[in-house]
Amino acid sequence: MAARLTEITLSAEERGELERVAALQKAPHRDVQRAKLVLYAAEGLSDVEIAARLDMSPKNVGRWRRRFGEQRLEGLKDKPRAGRPRRFPPSADRRDQGGRLRAAERGRAAVAPLNG
Repeated sequence: MAARLTEITLSAEERGELERVAALQKAPHRDVQRAKLVLYAAEGLSDVEIAARLDMSPKNVGRWRRRFGEQRLEGLKDKPRAGRPRRFPPSADRRDQGGRLRAAERGRAAVAPLNG
């Protein structure tokens, strides 16, 4: 039994916003992908066809299509994540490793010759 597709009909404002986001080259990939997904859905493509075009799983396409159908543009945003927020920026744990990493990249000479 095939799942019922959420039919997508866009207003002029929604279509304009989605086309703008889909054309951005420096936007996060997930935002561009979701905008294209909704535009394809509005053209009447199935989840499988959209998934093949965007290199996604049909399950994920269905999830985003459904969320857009229920919440419109707000549904394309990520939901807040559970758990405690980070206390430090992502690169804080690697702050003092710059010199060591650069030395390893240069390929330092061995201290003693390796004559066995």
